[in-house]
Amino acid sequence: MLLLWVFPNGSVSDLGYGFRVTLNPRQSELLDLVRQHGVLSIEALAERFGVTLQTVRRDVQRLAEAGLLARFHGGVRLPLSTTENIGYRQRQALQAEGKTRIARAIAARVPNGCSLIMNIGTTIEAVAHELRHHQGLRVITNNLHIAALLSTHPDCEVIVAGGVVRGTDQGIVGDATVEFIRQFKVDIGLIGISGIEDDGTLRDYDFREVRVARAIIGQSRAVWMAADTTKFDRPAMVQLGHLSDIDVLFTDAPPPQPYPDLMDQAGVECVVAASTEHAIKDPES
Repeated sequence: MLLLWVFPNGSVSDLGYGFRVTLNPRQSELLDLVRQHGVLSIEALAERFGVTLQTVRRDVQRLAEAGLLARFHGGVRLPLSTTENIGYRQRQALQAEGKTRIARAIAARVPNGCSLIMNIGTTIEAVAHELRHHQGLRVITNNLHIAALLSTHPDCEVIVAGGVVRGTDQGIVGDATVEFIRQFKVDIGLIGISGIEDDGTLRDYDFREVRVARAIIGQSRAVWMAADTTKFDRPAMVQLGHLSDIDVLFTDAPPPQPYPDLMDQAGVECVVAASTEHAIKDPES
């Protein structure tokens, strides 16, 4: 058994004041696994421990009630701050397979010979990888990773926004970036998001990045959003907009309620880039 003291701010210790949580060996190992990977599916955990989905759900519920983990539809992740995003390298690794599927679904819908604005985010960078064989694209971006990748494509013109380069992820933000974006009107604005709340609010962490994303929405004839399933019910500090501000949402698994109803009401098309092997059906998670 592992005894932990859990404090109101979510910190954990084996000494001090707080309320005591007793974890069995499986729950302790489950917590360690999520700490290593950042996010795991209920199905993967059940397979790992050789137990039923219901058993894993009970373990996860106990850990979530203690504030050690956060649940989302079909999986579990570490608790997230509302004021600070996780590191860039960790974001690259999280949901990598799902992000690849989302990227391929988006690339399949992007026609040759169109104009796009692509903003900051690891899922949007995955889309850039999938656009390398498209023809006649004109891409405006405030993401230096995307600019470096697509600038080697002989049939793609890349226009890089001016502004302040954010060292953590090579994103470009600031007033100059917003003004630069406002010069254009493109076919597709492609944006990522940090969190979507259950009232349809879109949220992110950096108000400077949010201002750029709002400019992209305003300068795009169609707005496409890429959001893997960990983004639903994820808190973040700054309001970017609402689901009604976008036209198509691409994700990697069917969103939980109330999101399908919210998207229906807002007239948002939801594209689920399901696994080619099998879709995980876990309605109780």
